Amino acid sequence: MKKTYLFLGMTVVAILALLSSCSVPKDIAYFQDFNPGKSIIVQNPVEIKFKADDEVTIQVSSDKKELAEQFSLSSGGSGGGGGSRYTIDSEGCIRFPMLGKIHVAGLNRQQPQETIRDQIMEKGLIRDPIVTVDYSNLYVIVLGAAGTGRIQIDRDKFTILDAIGSSGDLNINGLRTNVKVIRENYGKKTVYEVNLCSAEDLYSSPVYYLQQNDVIYVEMNKKEKRNATVMGNSTVQPSFWIGLATFIVGAIAWFK
Repeated sequence: MKKTYLFLGMTVVAILALLSSCSVPKDIAYFQDFNPGKSIIVQNPVEIKFKADDEVTIQVSSDKKELAEQFSLSSGGSGGGGGSRYTIDSEGCIRFPMLGKIHVAGLNRQQPQETIRDQIMEKGLIRDPIVTVDYSNLYVIVLGAAGTGRIQIDRDKFTILDAIGSSGDLNINGLRTNVKVIRENYGKKTVYEVNLCSAEDLYSSPVYYLQQNDVIYVEMNKKEKRNATVMGNSTVQPSFWIGLATFIVGAIAWFK
């Protein structure tokens, strides 16, 4: 009788081990349709453009320091060695020292630089100023199986690969074939889906180039969802059930 129980126990353990070893490698690798020598057309690059409530840092420099200092904020904003920080108002404007209201919403980073530089020269305030405009608080949010947190936007063209790479990449259980990007425009949120396993799908996606405040959400794959049992904040893996089955069968065989 003991042999029968032991045989049944070993069969159960073998089946569970086989199930736990099953994986879906075809859903793990990126760019599976991007073979050597193949070219893929990437969607036209989309630069980050300023929106209302964004913060922007502006610095005016000149070989005559005392002239440049008149463009640094003494109040109403944050100053410092890296320039002064301004918040774009609901009308899409900032109030800049000596120049007044300047519209920046809808513009990329270079355009306000040119506008401010031209106005300073037209007013005869500085002959040849150097104007630098930088992002202050622009970010995207990453959630799920790609880590959690805010990823700072640090370049004019910021892609979903930049965000995922900065977050430490997707973990092995992340669903790469259906990454969701949530984007808000004019008070309306739209959900896009991106397949990271397909270069064709990725590079042609309207959310390949991200915008500030985009949310990237990566679900667990089906295997992980199937195996997971919620116990607080942890999950119970197949190895747990294998160990439990081994213990139960062994105990039955012992007491028989």
